[in-house]
Amino acid sequence: MEYWDIYDKDRNLTGRTMKKNDWCLKDDEYHLTVLGAVADTKGRFLITRRVMTKAWAPGWWEVSGGACMAGETSEQAVKREVLEETGLDVSDAEGGYMFSYHRENPGQGDNYFVDIYRFILDFTECDVNTRPEEADGFMLATADEIRKLGEEGIFLHYDSIKKVFDINS
Repeated sequence: MEYWDIYDKDRNLTGRTMKKNDWCLKDDEYHLTVLGAVADTKGRFLITRRVMTKAWAPGWWEVSGGACMAGETSEQAVKREVLEETGLDVSDAEGGYMFSYHRENPGQGDNYFVDIYRFILDFTECDVNTRPEEADGFMLATADEIRKLGEEGIFLHYDSIKKVFDINS
């Protein structure tokens, strides 16, 4: 069973945990998630398409990410998630943490902080190895192509993370 740490509204650990996807958080409690945008040396980003069996946003495009496990740092979690979802090891990649945001879902037990990372890595499509239960394909996309997917409403979290795709920042 996977467990997640519970944080207070000031992002301090409470010392308590919750079971994965057991939406039991009080309105002033949060869990921590991460997103990792991976760019190749040409400035294209690796994005994956969510499988149609996902309960939330099936068929949408996204960057790698997920929840931090109990006792895991944000950085450890994003490196694990990118490796699990794409087969790419970003441990020695250029880049790292960029910014955070949070979501509150009053009364739903699912409030969360999100740490956003960007990595630049020398890789090709041949190096990518997605998991069929997670992704229904992938592509290397420019920031403009991702923006268009965001405008179409089929890129997960686009409005919250769009600045991660600005290579000049």
